[in-house]
Amino acid sequence: MLEVSNLQAYYGKSHVLHGVDLRVGQGEIVSLLGRNGVGRSTTAKAIMGLVDCTGRIVFKDKDLTRLKTYEIAQLGVGYVPESRDIFPTLTVEENLRLGLKGKAPGRWTYEDMYALFPRLRERQQTQAGVLSGGEQQMLTLARTMMGDPELVIIDEPTEGLAPLIVEMVANFLRALKERGISILLIEQKLTIALQISQRVYVMGHGHMVFEGTPEDLKRNKLIRQEWLEV
Repeated sequence: MLEVSNLQAYYGKSHVLHGVDLRVGQGEIVSLLGRNGVGRSTTAKAIMGLVDCTGRIVFKDKDLTRLKTYEIAQLGVGYVPESRDIFPTLTVEENLRLGLKGKAPGRWTYEDMYALFPRLRERQQTQAGVLSGGEQQMLTLARTMMGDPELVIIDEPTEGLAPLIVEMVANFLRALKERGISILLIEQKLTIALQISQRVYVMGHGHMVFEGTPEDLKRNKLIRQEWLEV
């Protein structure tokens, strides 16, 4: 579904990614772990064409490297940024409508989103700017799915959320997997990532330092101590 090879990325003269390699299979949840500042979010932005990069990024045999962000989205790649980026003066329903590729929903409908996130149904005529942080995260996830992506890149979806909302987000990710959606999850909460992922990568200093199953990572105390634990 997605294959990234020798990805190098820059912010001006600052070299952030140093030869990142990763892959995400069909219907697979893959977590990208690591401490803040190691390049995880930059990896997501590079895949989406939001930062200068070199290397090779292939989605379903299509090279994304030189495409614009909207072209990548139209091919079927969804992106949930850490900053959420809701439209604060628009209602919940209007935000969801902006996620559509065309005039009508694809595999995911408004009703699907309201079923997964009942709180959004209650707030559908409320301006998004007055929603709580958890509600805004739900809205961002739901808006992305209205675009009917086949692969979703999700950056820190549980950051700062209450435990009940964290579990709701985890259930949402499981629901995506059941529908065959591939997920690249950037997450700091190790427990959530290990519970729902088939494979995990650990990033340090702009490159991958570990790849394996959640069970492999649990057994590798040295990697956890050096690259994940505080």
